[in-house]
Amino acid sequence: MRNKIFNFNRPAFVLTGIMPLVLVGCASLSNVKPDGTTDKVVWPDVNRVTFDNKQGIYPTQQSISLIRAGMTRDQIYHLLGRPHFNEGFGTREWDYLMHFPGTGPGDNGVTRCQFKILFDAKKLVRNLYWKPVDNQSASCPPGAAAQTYTLNADALFEFDRSSLSGMTAGRQALTRLAESLASTQGIRLIVVTGHTDRLGSDAYNQRLSKARADTVRSYLIRNGVAADLIHSQGLGKSQPVTQCNGSGAALIRCLAPNRRVEVTVEK
Repeated sequence: MRNKIFNFNRPAFVLTGIMPLVLVGCASLSNVKPDGTTDKVVWPDVNRVTFDNKQGIYPTQQSISLIRAGMTRDQIYHLLGRPHFNEGFGTREWDYLMHFPGTGPGDNGVTRCQFKILFDAKKLVRNLYWKPVDNQSASCPPGAAAQTYTLNADALFEFDRSSLSGMTAGRQALTRLAESLASTQGIRLIVVTGHTDRLGSDAYNQRLSKARADTVRSYLIRNGVAADLIHSQGLGKSQPVTQCNGSGAALIRCLAPNRRVEVTVEK
C-alpha cells in the first residue's frame, strides 16, 4: 500500500506561512480591558474597509435600535453581519462602516458613520461608539437625540485669547456643564464648536475658534468627561446668529452672541 502522497512537511510549511496573518487579524486597535472598556478608542482608517468591495452597509434603523449591552457576538452578527475591517476571531473589538441615505450632509445626502463595538472577556457587548466620517458635526446614527449648550465666549475668554480667563461666571457655567456631562449615561458623542464674530480675517477667526473649542474640550476632560467622546472644531465666523451694523464699541457689543462655544451632546 502506497501512502507517500501524504507529505506532512508541506502542511507544516503552509501553516507557518499563514500564522502571521492570523495573529495580525486577532489584534485590536484599542486596548480593550477584560470588562469591555478602553482608556482610548482607536478608529480604523475608513479607507481600509474590506466589506462588500469597500462599501460598508446600509443598515435599517430597526437593526441599530436593537443593539445593546449584554448581546453576544452571534446576535450582533445576525443584525449587522461580519465586521468590516479584517477583525480576527480572537479580537474583542468590531468595527463597521454604515451609510444612512436621505439624512444629509454627506455626498448625495448620505451620512457615513463608523460604528465600534467592544466586547468583554466573555465576548458580550459592553460599549458602543459612533463616529461621523465626512462631517464631524453630523449626527451618528442620524436621528439620535441631541442637545446643544451655548457658552458665551466673552465670559470664558479674554479678548484675542483662547486660554481660560479668570472670569468667574464663565468658568462656573463650564464647570457645571462638565459635572452634568460626566454624570450622564448613554452619551454617544460630544461636539465642541467654536464660533467668532466677523471682525478679523477668515484665517484668524478660524484659528481662534478652533483654539477656544480645544480649550473647552480639555477643560471638560479634566473634569471627568471621557476624552474619547469629545470632538472639537472651529467654524470661525461662518455661522453668525446675529447681524449688526455700526462701528467701534457698539458694534463689538452687538456682535457678542456670535462669539460663542457650542457643546452638542448626542445620545
